Amino acid sequence: MRAVIQRVLNASVTVNGEVISQIGKGYLILLGILTDDTEADAELLAGKTARLRTFPDAEGKMNVSLSDIGGSLLVVSNFTLAADCRRG
Repeated sequence: MRAVIQRVLNASVTVNGEVISQIGKGYLILLGILTDDTEADAELLAGKTARLRTFPDAEGKMNVSLSDIGGSLLVVSNFTLAADCRRG
């Protein structure tokens, strides 16, 4: 399982000009799932993501997690993250 995590003030997914989903402050996650990934892998990644301390505290230090701020997640499937470029 591979993920690219970006902290956002807001994010949305639009298809054919229609907003499918949107969030406020939180994480936009591009997620690539590999054939040998398990449910345990997903749970581990979800827990680590929720505990990342990437939001500023009252002193401006990156010391607050997504859970602490009650932030949102927007997860977008991205199969290219699972690509294996080592084969010609």
